[in-house]
Amino acid sequence: MYTFLISVAALVVGYLLYGAFVDRVFGPDSTRKTPAVEKADGVDFVPMPTWKVFMIQFLNIAGTGPIFGAIMGAMFGPSAFLWIVFGCIFAGAVHDYFTGMLSIRHGGAALPEIVGHYLGKGTKTVMLCFSVLLMLLVGAVFVYSPAVILGPMVDLSFGAGGSTSMMIWVFIILAYYVVATLLPVDKIIGKIYPVFAVALLFMAVALCFCLLRSDTAAVPELWDGLANRKGPGAPIFPCLFITIACGAISGFHATQSPLMARCLKDEKLGRPVFYGAMITEGLVALIWAAVASWVFWGGGKELILGAGFSVDGGAPAVVTAVSKYWLGIFGGILAILGVVAAPITSGDTAFRSARLIIADFLKLDQKPVRNRLVISVPLFALSGLLLWYNIADPKGFDRIWGYFGWANQTLAVFSLWTVTSYLVKKKRGFYYLITLIPAIFMTSVTFTYFCIEKIGFNLILGPLGHPIPASWNLAIGGVTAVVSLVLFILLSRKAFRNRNLSCNPA
Repeated sequence: MYTFLISVAALVVGYLLYGAFVDRVFGPDSTRKTPAVEKADGVDFVPMPTWKVFMIQFLNIAGTGPIFGAIMGAMFGPSAFLWIVFGCIFAGAVHDYFTGMLSIRHGGAALPEIVGHYLGKGTKTVMLCFSVLLMLLVGAVFVYSPAVILGPMVDLSFGAGGSTSMMIWVFIILAYYVVATLLPVDKIIGKIYPVFAVALLFMAVALCFCLLRSDTAAVPELWDGLANRKGPGAPIFPCLFITIACGAISGFHATQSPLMARCLKDEKLGRPVFYGAMITEGLVALIWAAVASWVFWGGGKELILGAGFSVDGGAPAVVTAVSKYWLGIFGGILAILGVVAAPITSGDTAFRSARLIIADFLKLDQKPVRNRLVISVPLFALSGLLLWYNIADPKGFDRIWGYFGWANQTLAVFSLWTVTSYLVKKKRGFYYLITLIPAIFMTSVTFTYFCIEKIGFNLILGPLGHPIPASWNLAIGGVTAVVSLVLFILLSRKAFRNRNLSCNPA
């Protein structure tokens, strides 16, 4: 339990110290008019109270990420705590802060616009396609997962069977997404989402209290060893860093920060909203990692089974069983809110973000409802086809989730390199190191994962009988890191030279 408490304290200290340092590096200016004020349109650019923007930002970036990811990550052992703490402070919160603040400085621009400004038009086009694809995957995942839970829980098939009920729930959730995506941001998102955010936080705090006061809750400590408890088939590098995404760093967040960048009334609020929401998500991830560690390695599974609850069925089953075991009927209600409402809200904002990204690219004003429909209808049609194809396949969800996890972290790589380019061009000294190091590391993680998992090269090499062994992970990661650093130095020489000349009084 000491590891858990030290980790919580480290996140708080990280916000107070490193968060203040990052904020000082960027240099927010209260005298600048933010896009929410300068471009207010009553649809997407809407000034809102800071507490509400924070709650929406937290729920947008959280969803079930810090819950499901932390539960699955805890299976690797105590190393999950290290990744959540260091990843959140030095990578995830920095990533979210800079993407949000750069969006503000660029008039509320979406991620591809920012990437194009600092990495070139070619990269912008790649990012446009990649980010919209990720939003479709996020939307599909966060339609599928709540529908799977609601299908048997609330049967709407009139006796036709569970799969029919699930399909009906898929259409209901998609219909909600259509409405929420088209309406102004303050009509549904601004009114309902803060309530869901409070529920998600309350559930985490309540479980933390139960964990700390329980005499039977034993959680493995760091000094018990960092050996991989999941087995050699899933090496800690890179699998842990893909599994725990939203609780440490997630590229999806870079598509969400611009949504709230269009609602902030003062640049000075960027640190508590963007950096602070990520730290809060890290705290939620720590709590669920500790809870899951107790279930998997601390004897919790036997106690839960003895009470008549089952943890078979993955992360959703663990959430429901633990919540009911410790919190009773009220905990069951909160579990439904956390496991069902949270992914629905993330899917909603994913589609909204995709609409805005495409609208920015096409320069299409989003105030007229007709223009919103022109973009939204094809997006929902594509998502529906993706769901229809994969629901019929028992392995469909695993396939979507695998690509989603890799694409999510790959998007973070693009964002980190973009911010690094900004720091190289705009800031003196070695401040670019605060994103260069995470950028190199995450580049190694994503490329290695693409090599050894069955989503990339091994899709072809595996059936041919020559898959890339998982034991090559460290070699691939090391070479990728070196190549990334060398390319950065070569491509940045001109920027370094221009920056030095601009600093020369002569």
